[in-house]
Amino acid sequence: MNNEALRCLLCKKPKCALQGCPVHTPVPECMALYREGKLEEAGAMLFRNNPLSAITSQVCDWKQFCYGHCVLNVKQVPVRWYEIEQEISTAYLLGHELKRESDRLSGKRFALVGAGPVGLCSAVWLYMDGADVIIFDANPRMGGVLRYGIPSFRLDKKYCDAFETMFEKAGITFRGGVEVGRDVSLASLSAEFDAVLIGAGAEKPATLRIPGEERAVQALPFLKDPSAFDLGKKVIVIGGGNVAMDACRTAVRQGVETWVYYRKTFENMPANPLEVEEAKADGVQFRVFQAPVEVREGGVVFRDCENVQPEDGGRVVTRIIDGTDHFVECDTLLTAISEKPDFSMFSGTAAVMNEWGWPSVDDSGKVEGLPNVWVAGDFILGPKTVVEAVASARSAFLAWQATN
Repeated sequence: MNNEALRCLLCKKPKCALQGCPVHTPVPECMALYREGKLEEAGAMLFRNNPLSAITSQVCDWKQFCYGHCVLNVKQVPVRWYEIEQEISTAYLLGHELKRESDRLSGKRFALVGAGPVGLCSAVWLYMDGADVIIFDANPRMGGVLRYGIPSFRLDKKYCDAFETMFEKAGITFRGGVEVGRDVSLASLSAEFDAVLIGAGAEKPATLRIPGEERAVQALPFLKDPSAFDLGKKVIVIGGGNVAMDACRTAVRQGVETWVYYRKTFENMPANPLEVEEAKADGVQFRVFQAPVEVREGGVVFRDCENVQPEDGGRVVTRIIDGTDHFVECDTLLTAISEKPDFSMFSGTAAVMNEWGWPSVDDSGKVEGLPNVWVAGDFILGPKTVVEAVASARSAFLAWQATN
């Protein structure tokens, strides 16, 4: 037994679960079962609540979620619940056989667009409630960002493999290499199935909008197949999010001198702080307050930045300082500044799009103008965390339950 379990206070109103965790993991209940040696029961409880529990317990930003909300933070000794969750959930997932638990959705057919976190979780919940499920994905195998984005040194692909095996045995159909909007239309799926859930990832990279940008390499294709790229001897990664951290840590493992350049400070980086520290430990070097202004042969022109406090006391803004241009040599520039979903599959449909070009949805993710189409994960949140994608998928699933 992990001794961390003995430190848990089994709070009646656990902040870790109710305030910290987006999927409200039943921490005290599972912790109590763990203490009693009832690992199978604890695993089933975690899996029913969050089928990706074995994965999110590894890739979550614990300081932001459960760990950061533990009541023992008052004494600065929070319980490392994520270690116990990983132990319980991994043992439960590997070799688990999916079984029907009710016939609530019996006779209903559901199409899931995307085999990443949203698709995997939704498939489990729907199947267990009796539905027939077909998953469509542009990639040849299941996993989405879990297989093709998060590097193996952070997440073993055996977890994605476990879902493939589980779904095959259960009879859940997977159609890989099928891009909705190109190979099959959203309208045809909507007509054929009782409901469609779009949970594909945000894979359309934002642009720097600077001269010479075409010389740069996008981080997502690089992470999908690092061996396909010759990085040279020195790499600069632009960005401060989790994708940037994955890219720089992957590059440095190829024996390349690797730098991260970011236009703000470390405190402003949206990446998990633990990932930033691990990148430093891996040998990645950082430069902050640096904004790229031009990509040239053999390197990048950067301009210094600074934080400025407005006179009215408003939010601090980052300002680029004119006259500070300087050229930094590198063999490869990797850009990881942001990503957004590709909404082209909605073309030709009656979907209502808002002023920012995103589908207009209700609280459950149901798309306005389409009677049986929902969105979840990146298609409603943007590029957020895995556990936040799971939470949005659960909202859509509960909405289906309530209306069927």
